[in-house]
Amino acid sequence: MPASARERRRLPRYAELKPLLRMRPPQLNATRRRLQSAFTIADLRAIARRRCPRAVFDYVDGAAEQEISLRRAREAYARVEFRPRVLRDVGSVDTATAILGATASLPLVLAPTGFTRMMHHEGERAVARAAAAASVPYALSTMGTTSIEDVAAAAPLGRHWFQLYLWKDRDASTDLVERARKAGYDTLVLTVDTPVAGLRLRDSHNGLMIPPSLTARTLLGMARHPAWWGNLLTTEPLSFASLNAWNGTVAELVNKMFDPTATTADLTWLRDQWPGRLVVKGIGHVDDARTVVDLGADAIVISHHGGRQLDRAPAPLDLLPDVVAAVGERAEVFIDSGVTSGADLVAARALGARATLVGRAYLYGLMAGGQAGVTRALDILAGEVVRTLQLLGVAHIDELDSRHARLLPR
Repeated sequence: MPASARERRRLPRYAELKPLLRMRPPQLNATRRRLQSAFTIADLRAIARRRCPRAVFDYVDGAAEQEISLRRAREAYARVEFRPRVLRDVGSVDTATAILGATASLPLVLAPTGFTRMMHHEGERAVARAAAAASVPYALSTMGTTSIEDVAAAAPLGRHWFQLYLWKDRDASTDLVERARKAGYDTLVLTVDTPVAGLRLRDSHNGLMIPPSLTARTLLGMARHPAWWGNLLTTEPLSFASLNAWNGTVAELVNKMFDPTATTADLTWLRDQWPGRLVVKGIGHVDDARTVVDLGADAIVISHHGGRQLDRAPAPLDLLPDVVAAVGERAEVFIDSGVTSGADLVAARALGARATLVGRAYLYGLMAGGQAGVTRALDILAGEVVRTLQLLGVAHIDELDSRHARLLPR
């Protein structure tokens, strides 16, 4: 090819390079630097895995036995097919959702999780503050590591729910309910799928104790996760806020404290004890949904405890349409388990759920960066919800219904 036909090479002028130079100033804050690299919940999970000891990460990440229930829950969301519409005005999208009589910014509740200060020393206080800032409810667990009163004080403008397990000691359960009422919690969440502890094999293999013990294995782990251990050992001792000191495994604690003889009569008793809104969490059958609503539940959560109790349980998303058809006109229907993105929140809402409870998603954020990490998780989910709605051609989340999504056959 003649030289005249080839492109001539030259050195670029500074005036041509200047518009391309977009050097960001270095981020000196290590937590912010880590979180800036997280664009999905999976990114936060990867950071959490690096930041925490294996036993702690596995406690959050794992499930019961062969973890079939957890896989089924996630695979159900992978079977959702969206049905987008075009040429709709989605310049502004409204994600506000009425949840049990109050407005939340998203169809989202931060689920109750136990031992939260084990994941990060800020624990439940950090979660409560992030939830309040994002205008979504947060449910404190009976097995929390911060007291009912301290969580309410940490986020006085937040919307606080309290999650209750029925203990063998009914007087202790009554005391927790009364403390929650006095502290201003407006919703009680009764978890009913834990008569005994599920077999969480990752915890068994890791020898997880509450609080973590100083053994040869954990001492070796200090060298790999010095910040986590430093925070654990230099802040207030890790303990359960609602019961006396415990030194054993999670399964041992559950089997000692929880009442496997609880029946519908106990739900009736609790309905009489609690003047606020009552949610029953752990529904895995349509008939049970009808029963608890007949007994006065204001809402139910279709749940298999994130796959952490009965393995081979049905995926909550697969149950959702039938449960909504059975009780959706008499009670609000929530769902949890398997949620990893804002698109999952949209799918659940389109298939009939009023809101979705998430646990692992925000715990990955907490492990990755404390309160800032929880906020990052909420920002990621919110951004994904908005973008999904815009691509579906939906301007307000209340417009979502079965026209916008369907579950493909297994």
